[in-house]
Amino acid sequence: QVQVVESGGGLVQPGGSLRLSCAASGSTFTIDIMAWYRQAPGKERELVARISSGGTTEYADSVKGRFTISRGNVRNTMYLQMDSLKPEDTAVYYCNAGYYSATWNSNWGQGTQVTVAS
Repeated sequence: QVQVVESGGGLVQPGGSLRLSCAASGSTFTIDIMAWYRQAPGKERELVARISSGGTTEYADSVKGRFTISRGNVRNTMYLQMDSLKPEDTAVYYCNAGYYSATWNSNWGQGTQVTVAS
C-alpha cells in the first residue's frame, strides 16, 4: 500500500509564495502520475497540476504561469512551487499518487491547508 504525505502549507499574504512537498512511500516502482488537487470550503475538489513519470506536466488554467510542479531527485517525491498567490488559492491541498498495478490505483494524502490573506 502506498502512503502519501504532504507538507508545506501555511498562511501567506497575497502576492507571496509557498512550496508544497509530497512524498509517496511503500512502492518499489516509480509512481505513474503524481498530482496536486485542492478543495476550498463549499466547493468540489479540483485538479491543480499533475506530472507524469516522464515529466509531462498539466496545469489548471487558474494557476498557469504562477504554479510550477516538479518531481524531486528522490523517487516518488514531488513539489508545487506557488508564486503570486491570490486569496482564491486558499484551500486544502491534497497530493495524489496514481499508478497502474493490474488495475488503476489512486492514493491520497491527508491534505495541507494553504491560506492566502492579508
